[in-house]
Amino acid sequence: MKKNRVRIIGGVWRSRLIAFPSREDLRPTPDRARETLFNWLGQDLTGMTCIDLFAGSGALGLEAASRGAKRVVMVERDAATFKALEANCAQLGASAVELKRADALEFIRHDAGCYDIMFLDPPFRADYWAQLLPLLPSHMTPGAVVYCESGSRPELPAGWEIWKQGRAGQVNFQLLKRTENEP
Repeated sequence: MKKNRVRIIGGVWRSRLIAFPSREDLRPTPDRARETLFNWLGQDLTGMTCIDLFAGSGALGLEAASRGAKRVVMVERDAATFKALEANCAQLGASAVELKRADALEFIRHDAGCYDIMFLDPPFRADYWAQLLPLLPSHMTPGAVVYCESGSRPELPAGWEIWKQGRAGQVNFQLLKRTENEP
C-alpha cells in the first residue's frame, strides 16, 4: 500500500502524504519532475488559476493548491481515483480545489474557464496530444503555460513552443507556451 502514496513537496501541505488506488495507467509525477516544475513556475502560486486535466493521484493539482493557487480544477474520470481525490481534499481542507468527475477531453471542450497554468499528464499509452493541444488556447489567460508529461516528447502543432523541458526516468516533461504571433 505504501507504493500508492505520494508526498506533497512544497507549500502549506509540505510532506503530507496523499493516497491513490492502484490503476494500470495511474502514474504519479515523480518528485524530481514536480520539484523542477515548481522551480520553473515559482514556489508561490498565490492568485493563480490552474487546471489538472488528468488528475490521477492529484499530485500536481494539490501541489499547486498547497502553494497558494486560488483555484485548482481537477478532472478525473475513474470512479475509485475520483473518490480518493475527494478523500485527500477533505483530509487537507483543500477549499481551493474543485473536483470534476469527467473525461478530460469532453470537459475541456465544454468548459468556459481560463487558466494561468494547465497540467496535462494523460496516460502514456493514450495518444491525446493531437486532440488536446488545439483545444487549449481558448482556455489560456495571457502568458499562461501548459505543463505536459509523456513517455516521449509530443509533436507540437504550429503556435506552440517548448519554454523549458526535462526528464526524470521514463518521464519527459515540458513547459509549453503559445508563440507570440499566434492568436
